[in-house]
Amino acid sequence: MGLARELRNRRKLSARKIEVAAWADPDGQPFAIYCYPITCFDMNEMQKKHPNFMDGMTLASMVDLIVLKACDESGDRLFSSGDDKHDLMGEESAVITDIAARMFSAVESVEDHEKN
Repeated sequence: MGLARELRNRRKLSARKIEVAAWADPDGQPFAIYCYPITCFDMNEMQKKHPNFMDGMTLASMVDLIVLKACDESGDRLFSSGDDKHDLMGEESAVITDIAARMFSAVESVEDHEKN
């Protein structure tokens, strides 16, 4: 095993819970999405689909990010890339941008990480 893999295996990553009030159930409970930190691999996949992803995200790239990263509490993917992507593109833009922004906010700066 290489050093990079050994170091990566030492990290304990936990999923971040994102509550989406716009998708609340009939009792008013917000829908919960879980998202593990965005990795270099994820960023590479996003840039393959959306070459200007780092310069300015489009709504389509935000939907792809949600499809890629959204999980349930068990860590299973919530969305597939087919029909779910098409249906998410029909969602209000404010909901999509809020979810994508909160997924990115899980990326801590070095300073924030050192405070913890």
